[in-house]
Amino acid sequence: MAEVNGHQIKENLPPGVQVEEVEIPVPWGHVSGRWWGPKDQQPLIAIHGWQDNAGTWDNLVPLLPVNTSVLCIDLPGHGLSSHYPKGMLYYIFWDGIVLLRRIVKHFKWKKVSLMGHSLGGALSFMYAASFPNDVDRIICIDIASPAVREPAHMVNTTGGGIDKTLQYENLTDEDAPCYEYDEMIDIVVDAYKGSVSKENCKILMKRGMAPSPPQSKKEGYYFKRDPRLKVSGLAMMSIETALEYANKLKCKVLNIRALPGQKWERLDYYLNVIEKLKEVTEVKYVEVEGTHHVQLESPDKIASIIEEFLEEY
Repeated sequence: MAEVNGHQIKENLPPGVQVEEVEIPVPWGHVSGRWWGPKDQQPLIAIHGWQDNAGTWDNLVPLLPVNTSVLCIDLPGHGLSSHYPKGMLYYIFWDGIVLLRRIVKHFKWKKVSLMGHSLGGALSFMYAASFPNDVDRIICIDIASPAVREPAHMVNTTGGGIDKTLQYENLTDEDAPCYEYDEMIDIVVDAYKGSVSKENCKILMKRGMAPSPPQSKKEGYYFKRDPRLKVSGLAMMSIETALEYANKLKCKVLNIRALPGQKWERLDYYLNVIEKLKEVTEVKYVEVEGTHHVQLESPDKIASIIEEFLEEY
């Protein structure tokens, strides 16, 4: 029985499957993660979606061969990782690339393989485009590139996003709402709008919530993630920019799109990026039945696809 984030956690892992909590130092604190499998080999780096955490892979990774090494990280402000200092902003699609570069250099890895869901898939795409000679392969789940927005949308939301950022920045521990455990889980279930079941919300909340701190006058649990993440989309990109990044990739790509999955504002943009990738590299595009969080909800539907891709390349 291990204690993580104030929870007593008993994990029923398949025979031979091992996982260890790790911390990677960064200038503002640390990045937390879960390292599955052997640590004497370079791992597949797995990156979760926006406001999720490394627990998003808890159902999938144990289905991969036991000798598969996977480092699942909590992005800054998520899970058990340090939040950015006050005064810094989250630009989730951009600072995530810097973070990945820090991790690669910390471990002195040369070529890496990346797997990401949603935001994590976008970061895998961006890192592979930014450092095309340093990536062997990427696996992107229910996303093809960073979220693409029309210029008018970006212009119209800038002012409000900045004001909300300053508002969240000045929240204190006393401002943070606390809930009873079951109440919090119900809030999370509602927020995911059917993408994540109640059972799997409990898995995510092992790293996504914590007991109220001793100095707090409130009792219960609060959300661990940084509230500034809610307004971290100030730096979106156009479809033209996404296609230019796609044109830079050299690595093998596995793209798994869930159906119905995410309700994309412009599905044609998603598919346009896939077609551009096919022009410049080898792409395996697969559609599977599932919610946007297919890796958490229906891991059995994609585990063999991922295993085959890792074995082939």
